[in-house]
Amino acid sequence: MNILVAKTPADAEQIAYTLIKERLAGKREFVLGLATGSTPVGMYKMFKQDQLDCRHVTSVNLDEYIGLAPSHPQSYYHFMEERLFNDVPFKESHLPRGDAKDPDAEAERYEQLVRSIGVDLQLLGIGENGHIAFNEPGTALDAKTHVTALTESTREANRRFFNASEEVPTHAITMGLDTIMNAREIVLVATGDRKANAVHHMIESVPSVDWPATILQAHPSVTIVLDTEAASQCAQALQARGSEAAARFFSIRS
Repeated sequence: MNILVAKTPADAEQIAYTLIKERLAGKREFVLGLATGSTPVGMYKMFKQDQLDCRHVTSVNLDEYIGLAPSHPQSYYHFMEERLFNDVPFKESHLPRGDAKDPDAEAERYEQLVRSIGVDLQLLGIGENGHIAFNEPGTALDAKTHVTALTESTREANRRFFNASEEVPTHAITMGLDTIMNAREIVLVATGDRKANAVHHMIESVPSVDWPATILQAHPSVTIVLDTEAASQCAQALQARGSEAAARFFSIRS
């Protein structure tokens, strides 16, 4: 696990973006797993500012709310169009259909799609309860793409995107933990003190269903990019694994 700690959220976003940009450079074909929510917004702005060439890139998104059509302003399809796809052309882009008549069948279809094309690099955020994608605490570590009920804490965290609490969806289709772990490389970004406890468990706790992100400890190529606030509860563990390598950020490799 490679851990990079930056001074500010903007620095953390820049580090993660630069890493992704380097991976895309010179490739004829590339499959990039994308995330939604507040974590990747700054990075997507960098995609647009650079006019990053993604014409050779196929994207797959982690999840989608059940019950929201692609045209709904709070669907992740709409989020990706507004934040990235309208300005940066991709070869192909895939998301689960939140308005599918049979969500379980849609989850199975999406699982087969993701497995068939293979993800070269998956971008992740982390929830305050340790979820990645919408794999909430209690999700089996070998879960494939599935329909999941959202916890009240996750719904409350997403409440700011909706006009009222009752409008926040209760279920979603999400890549499973096993599906995510099948990516060749993973980059997870976390910033702010609200993520500090989840980051602490992700790095220091024994892998378990109680903290889904702990599964990343078993991945052969994962980079965790944090700001100092997100890293604050695991500072001693990080210091024990390495020392500061630069004024802007330090890298601890295991």
